Amino acid sequence: MSETVYDAVVVGGGPSGATIATDLARAGHKILLLDRAGRIKPCGGAVPPRLLEEFGIPHSLLVARARAARMIAPSDRKVDMPVGEIGYVGMVDRDVFDEWLRKRAAQAGAERRTGTFERIERTEGEAPMVCYREARGGDIKRVRTRLVIGADGARSAVAAQNIAGAERMKCVFAYHEIIESPQGTSDAFDGARCDVFYQGHLSPDFYAWVFPHGKTASIGVGSANKGFSLRGSVARMRGDLGLDSCETIRREGAPIPLKPLRRWDNGSDVIVAGDAAGVVAPASGEGIYYAMMGGRCVAQAADAFLATGQPAALRQARKAFMREHGKVFWILGMMQHFWYSSDKRRERFVTMCGDRDVQQLTWEAYMNKRLVRAKPVAHARIFLKDCAHLLGLRAAA
Repeated sequence: MSETVYDAVVVGGGPSGATIATDLARAGHKILLLDRAGRIKPCGGAVPPRLLEEFGIPHSLLVARARAARMIAPSDRKVDMPVGEIGYVGMVDRDVFDEWLRKRAAQAGAERRTGTFERIERTEGEAPMVCYREARGGDIKRVRTRLVIGADGARSAVAAQNIAGAERMKCVFAYHEIIESPQGTSDAFDGARCDVFYQGHLSPDFYAWVFPHGKTASIGVGSANKGFSLRGSVARMRGDLGLDSCETIRREGAPIPLKPLRRWDNGSDVIVAGDAAGVVAPASGEGIYYAMMGGRCVAQAADAFLATGQPAALRQARKAFMREHGKVFWILGMMQHFWYSSDKRRERFVTMCGDRDVQQLTWEAYMNKRLVRAKPVAHARIFLKDCAHLLGLRAAA
């Protein structure tokens, strides 16, 4: 009996991995989707309407539609940013959303298996062998494949073993609790509003959040400070908001990358995607859309590699993604580095969020996933206001 050789083994079944498996299976390739059991990433669950359109996601997967965001300054001053007529922020539950994506990959023809990646074995003149375990301490299973695609998260074992520099990826550590939503609407919780806390006592270098998920809500925090207690911060926030009596459904934690890797492939037969490639937006921490878009770029590059056998085709994935989103990531990275560095600067940042020009361009950029170029006058006004805040010429309150 001849040995099965897959065109690609996709390690990790989150939004990026499942998207890659779907796209490649639809292109006629023999795909294995290998995913760990019982893994749910801590995530606010925000998605723009554009994601539903571009990736064929049914609106029924949305558990809430946020019509505004509230920014809370260190002084507890609140600035509301209504989305207006241009759209909404969709909210998904990652356990349901991710499984739906994996099932769609299987319907497209990808084979699903449950297991944890261990390593890649290579023999000269033969396709690489992916080694995995179905359960901790279980026997090693092996499958042969032409291409290995690592979509196994920010601490990717595939990347660490095969991509130079991946082990040095800097991360923010995120933790959240999914709770039962409180009854009714109050100033502390609104099922149609995302609350973002820019307060040093809740996070010294990132932010905390309360995101509505319909019958449930995500309350979480991120920080790169390893000595900072994420659980303690969430407990403090729940107490302050009167949400400590709400039932806790589950708790989750994971690292979130701070910037894309300089290289996504090993030049021969491995490429990474999603958090493993570092495609989470700085400052905002938004990852679902970028994971799926980056996954699509990887799928296109993998399709070209499988058609030609040329490893150089794999490099096109990162080039395509950064050409479309690199400038936005750079700007957001600069913003996080400057505005999140102290409570004084956070206070000024929240003040800026109250500006109508800032709000309009922010929401348009979020919905369209690109910088808004059509309003030079608004950009000029924002530039002058930013300078005033940076130089301390404008009051923070």
